[in-house]
Amino acid sequence: MEADGAVDMGALRAELRAALEADERRERENSAKLRAVRQRVGSYEQFRDIVLASHLRPLEKKDKMGNKRNVLWNPCAGHPRGQQATEVEIPQELEQLPGTSAEFYRDWRRCLKSGKEKYQLLLKLEGKALSRIFQAELGFGLLGEFLTVLAENVCHEDRDAVLQILQSLSGTKRFGLNLDLLSMSEKESTRDLFRKLQSMSGGYWTPGRPCGEAEGEAHPTDSVLQKEAEERRVTELMRCYQAS
Repeated sequence: MEADGAVDMGALRAELRAALEADERRERENSAKLRAVRQRVGSYEQFRDIVLASHLRPLEKKDKMGNKRNVLWNPCAGHPRGQQATEVEIPQELEQLPGTSAEFYRDWRRCLKSGKEKYQLLLKLEGKALSRIFQAELGFGLLGEFLTVLAENVCHEDRDAVLQILQSLSGTKRFGLNLDLLSMSEKESTRDLFRKLQSMSGGYWTPGRPCGEAEGEAHPTDSVLQKEAEERRVTELMRCYQAS
């Protein structure tokens, strides 16, 4: 609602569109889950792969018979090697950052080919934007992918931004369920991520080192309080992500 009390129709339409997209994705993924159960897949990894591939469309007769095919049957498939450099952009060069869950899925699956590119997109969006994009629901499998990408690419300079992202993701709907559905490798990536965050002492706390021993501090009391706050923040997130 705007300051004068009028309804912001643009924001209302965006919220409605995000809710419709989440409902459509949920229905598609639920159908894939039921199909996987009927097929009696042999492992959780196979079950997960079926759900993650629920957005794919089967080939039609015209796709198989025609000599030319101008539209990819699978929009997430890679482009020919010669076209990749011009058609696939790194996050900084995306025409526009995703504003809805559908736009995010499109860019995450289709445009971003490496963990570095996906990491940069998460940093650019930051925690607040991710909370808005996934206000309806965080899609199946995405939490594990996010944690793996963060664990593989986190660095000291991005520590605060990564903590903010983790904080925002922990507030999304069905977070507990998504956490329970992490694979073994994703759970290990989560523990690895928090180990790295703890080891990045810099201007923060260092495990095993008394807080008052920081070097070159003008205001040791303020620094001690800041480090203790950072330690509590990481500890709470570790508990939330079951990584302690």
